Amino acid sequence: MPTVSEIADRLGGELDGDGSLEIVGVAGLRNARRGEVAFLFNNRYSGSMKETSATAVVVGSTWAGERNVPAIIAVEDIEGAMEDVVRWFAPEPVKLAPGVHPAAIVAPGVVLGAEVSVGPHCVIETGVAIGDRSSIRAGTYIGSGSQLGADCLVYPNVTIREGTKIGDRAIVHSGTVIGSDGYGFVPEEKDGSLSIRKIQQIGTVEIGNDVEIGANVTIDRARFGRTVIGNSVKIDNLVQIAHNVVIGDYCGILAQVGIAGSTVIGSRVVLWGQAGVAGHLAIGDNSVVGAKATVLKDVKPGSHVSGYPAMEHARATRSHANLMRLPQLKERVRQLEARIQELEKTHGIT
Repeated sequence: MPTVSEIADRLGGELDGDGSLEIVGVAGLRNARRGEVAFLFNNRYSGSMKETSATAVVVGSTWAGERNVPAIIAVEDIEGAMEDVVRWFAPEPVKLAPGVHPAAIVAPGVVLGAEVSVGPHCVIETGVAIGDRSSIRAGTYIGSGSQLGADCLVYPNVTIREGTKIGDRAIVHSGTVIGSDGYGFVPEEKDGSLSIRKIQQIGTVEIGNDVEIGANVTIDRARFGRTVIGNSVKIDNLVQIAHNVVIGDYCGILAQVGIAGSTVIGSRVVLWGQAGVAGHLAIGDNSVVGAKATVLKDVKPGSHVSGYPAMEHARATRSHANLMRLPQLKERVRQLEARIQELEKTHGIT
C-alpha cells in the first residue's frame, strides 16, 4: 500500500503532516475512515475537516483552515488529483474474454472484428459490423445493418435499433435505446370519427467517436435523414433526444434534459439538468443552458441562458429575485391602499 508521502509525490503536492502513514483506499470526506484518503473540493465543506476520520485529505493549494487529520496534501488541480488517486486504487476493469457466448444469438454474416466479446443472451441481427476489441455485454440487442466502431463498450440490456452507426470508443450504459421511433403522429377526421395516423420514421442515428451515453437514454431515429450525435459528446442518464436532432462535438447533456425534434445544437454546448429545448431551434456554439431552463427560441453562440422561458442568465436571476419579493410587495401594496382609503375618508374624497 502507498504511503501518504508517495501519494503526495505522485500528485506533485505539498505535504503537511505524517508522510509515513499507509493509505488503503479512497473515500468521501464525511464517511472516510482511518487509512483512507479524502478530498476537499469546496470550502463550504471545511467544517468536515475537523470531523473526518480520514488519514489524509487532498485540498486546493489556497485552502487554509482548521483540521483534525494526520496529513494534508495541497495541490493546484484537485479534480485531476482525485482522478489520479482513484485510478491508482481502482480495481482492474472487468473484461469479457474475446468470443461469442454460447447463449448469444448472432445472425449469419455478422462481421466481428478482432478480440470482440459478445455476452450471454445478446441478439445481433443480420448485416451488423462490430469493430476490434469492442465488448457487448449480456442482453443487448443490435438491429440489422448497424455498425459499431473499435473499442466500444456496450453495457447489459442496451437496444441499438436497425441502421444505427456508432463510432470508435463509445460507451453506452444499461437501459439505453438508440434508434427508437420519433414522436410522429397526425390526427385525421374521416366520416365524423377521429383517428391518429402514425408518420413513418425511416431515418437513422449516427453517433461519433468517444461518445459516452448514460443509463436509460433515448435517442430517436430521424423521420428521414439522420439524428446526429457529434464526437466526444457526453450524455448523462435519463436524457431524451428526439428525431432529426443534431448535436455538435464536445457537448455535455445533463440528466433529464429533453430536446425536441429537428433542433440543431452547436459544439461545446452544455445543457444542465432538466433543461428543455423546443423543436426546430438552433443553439449556438459555446452556449450554456441552465438547469430547468425552457428554451423556446434560438440561442446565439456564446450565450448563457436560464429560466422559463429561457433568457439571458443575468436577466433571469434578476427576474427570479423580483419574484421572490412578491409577498413583501403585496403586503406593501395592502398597506398603501389602507393609507389611501384613510386619507380619502379624512379629506372627504369619494
